[in-house]
Amino acid sequence: MLFAHDTEYSLIAAAALVNTSGRDGELLPDVAALNDYFIRHSYTGRHECTDAELHAVRALRPRLRRIWQAEPSEIVAVINELLLEHQALPQLIRHDDEPYHLHAVPLDAPLATRMAVEAAMAMADLVRMGELSRLRICDYPDCGNVVVDLSRNRSRRFCDAGCGNRAAVTAYRARRAAYRS
Repeated sequence: MLFAHDTEYSLIAAAALVNTSGRDGELLPDVAALNDYFIRHSYTGRHECTDAELHAVRALRPRLRRIWQAEPSEIVAVINELLLEHQALPQLIRHDDEPYHLHAVPLDAPLATRMAVEAAMAMADLVRMGELSRLRICDYPDCGNVVVDLSRNRSRRFCDAGCGNRAAVTAYRARRAAYRS
């Protein structure tokens, strides 16, 4: 573990949320998909399961994507905007057999607010530790998905959508074609 567990969870969840909109179309098409995302990324607290909540979560995606695409000074501005907008007040919390971690908004805050603040807090950790290089865009041509590289040697190049496998197959076919000719 390179970062605190809540930081890693939040970074992974933020990248997954950003990647629900992109090359493969809309991956949060309905409330059921949002519920699956909520469970898969171990969110707790208020979850209304409404279209309004779904739209609020979808509206967060472009703001988070900016973090992957921006220069460090703009990243800091986006993080500070999210924290200020949602009146984040960090507090140490312990629940659900998890060790102490930071929550900056109450568990009964709207889901999109909690997602925004948790992502901003995790990104703030990356800024403070000088680790923004761990945020990347997938290396596979025309993919555009975002990647959080939590590997020790900073070697992750591809997203979770199978791009690493596609790149390996492409490289294999190129080697095989070169060998045959």
